Amino acid sequence: MRIRRILAAAIATAALAGLGLTGAATATAATAKGAPSYVTPGQCEEGGGTPRIDLPGNPCKGGKYDGQTVD
Repeated sequence: MRIRRILAAAIATAALAGLGLTGAATATAATAKGAPSYVTPGQCEEGGGTPRIDLPGNPCKGGKYDGQTVD
């Protein structure tokens, strides 16, 4: 009886750990893949770009953050 409880606890722990790893991998993939990135006007300028809030989408033109939205 005791062995069954230990085995059940070990299986439950492994299952929860697996779900945690899967969730972390999914979150990382979503961030790297399709999450929108925003920079401040100061970050855009420090990166060597020019914040063009007069253009559609408010892009940072040039530099390290070229093409990212200025917010």
